[in-house]
Amino acid sequence: MPLYTSKSVLLGLTALFSVTGFAVSADEITTFTKNGAAIGGTDPVAYFTQGKPVAGSDEYTFQYDDVTWKFSSAENRDKFAADPVKYAPQYGGFCAFGLSKGFKVPVIPEAWKIVDGKLYLNNSIAVQDRFEGNTEEYINHADLNWDIVKDTKPEDLKEPIIR
Repeated sequence: MPLYTSKSVLLGLTALFSVTGFAVSADEITTFTKNGAAIGGTDPVAYFTQGKPVAGSDEYTFQYDDVTWKFSSAENRDKFAADPVKYAPQYGGFCAFGLSKGFKVPVIPEAWKIVDGKLYLNNSIAVQDRFEGNTEEYINHADLNWDIVKDTKPEDLKEPIIR
């Protein structure tokens, strides 16, 4: 098995995550929001009920975990309000694959998967493809890493956690 240095892993992750050209400010990364709402305004319940990302509306919002969440209908908003933990993405909305490596990376709504009733988001379609190649292992590593990094600002995670 090849030995990777922290620097080579970091450079590889940077290249992989920058494929999408996803520009985000440090403030947006810290709060996992874009355009003032979680998941960039995408309705989190729609992943479960419609099987796809659906844009939320300013008409149907809910405050959870100090963040505004948008929904495509009052029904979806009410489902979320009744059980936000069930519908909110894992790892505070950060990229599941990135978390498996110990980084908090922003996501796009189109890169997603529901596993065992939980929503996982990723940084790009390319990253999503890798995540789906070994989902169980990436989730296991991300779960372990989340306990370590959940209270750390993304910009303070300089070295990857290798598992």
